[in-house]
Formats: sequence, structure tokens, C-alpha cells
Amino acid sequence: MHSATPDRSEQADLVIPGNIFLVGMMGAGKTSVGRVLAKRLNKVFFDSDHVIEERTGVKIPVIFEIEGESGFRHRESAVLEELTALDEVVLATGGGAVLARENRDRLRARGTVVYLRANVKDLLNRTRYDKNRPLLQTADPRARLNELYDMRDPLYREVAHVTIDTGNQSLTTLVNRLHQVLETRCDQPSAVHGQPRCEP
Repeated sequence: MHSATPDRSEQADLVIPGNIFLVGMMGAGKTSVGRVLAKRLNKVFFDSDHVIEERTGVKIPVIFEIEGESGFRHRESAVLEELTALDEVVLATGGGAVLARENRDRLRARGTVVYLRANVKDLLNRTRYDKNRPLLQTADPRARLNELYDMRDPLYREVAHVTIDTGNQSLTTLVNRLHQVLETRCDQPSAVHGQPRCEP
């Protein structure tokens, strides 16, 4: 991988083996949580949206404008195929990454999938002024978020090994909770992609 800049800490101890993939709605905190968790676990951090932007040289809304959502989803699936095949990474996925069956299958087979679940009110507060969310550039962002949540929540639940409610807790508290859940759940790597062997 030469097109994305990894984020790795030299001091952290490797506690949780294998890949960790974060899924959830836009504004759920996947990038913030993922970056801190990766440093703590001495893994490489990637954000799939950021990788797409680095490779195309434009922001996500420009891709939507030129290629439409279908064009963006095609790029997203190609990037996810590549990133999920790596070892010892924490990957923050885009909110719509779970829409494609092949993406869900890859995520679930190649690492531990964590669903960061947040309610629509909190999501709206976090994304209200973010112009880099093309799906929310509508007259009624709340209605659009409700629609997206209703469509995607079952898919997040389907693909996730672990679900964490984000609530109003601090980033540090949230990462501490997630770290504890992962540490309890996972014991040792399997032979496939260094994936943790976790209790069902």
C-alpha cells in the first residue's frame, strides 16, 4: 500500500490479534475511534473513504457528482477488497460499505467487525455542518438520516461480531470499552489473515 499513509504507534503492545473493521453510520465515530484504537494496539489504521480520496485526488462529494453513487460504490468495493486482505489493520469503513453483499462477506471473513451504533439525534448533531456528506445534502437531513438508518442498521447487525453503543461518552471511554470487549472476546490468531479466533 503506497497510496495511503498508515498510522502506527511504536510504543503500544499488540494485545488483540488480527484485523478490526469498524462499520456504522456516518458520524458514528469510526475514524476517530479507529485511529486511537490502532495506536493502542500497534496496528496500521486506514479509513477507506480517505484512501479513495487520496487515489482520486478529489473529495467524496465530487466523485458522487461525476460518477454517481454507483460509481463511488464500485471504487469503494475495490478498495475494501484490497484493505481487508491486509494483516493487523484497523479499518474505518464508509457508512454505505455494508450495502454490497460481497463487502459484508469480506469484512466478516477477514477480521472482527465492530458496529459503532449511534442514534439519529446524535448522528445529526455530529454531521450537521459537514459538507463532505453528499447523501445528507438535502432539505431535510434528519429525514434522510432516519431513512438511511432504517435501511442500514439491519445490515450492520448482520455483519458485526461486536456492537457498541456510542452514546455521549468521551472518545477515550468508548475506546476503553471497545478494547475491553475485544480483549475478552478474542484469544489467538487463526491461520486465515491473522483473524482472531473469537467466541461466537
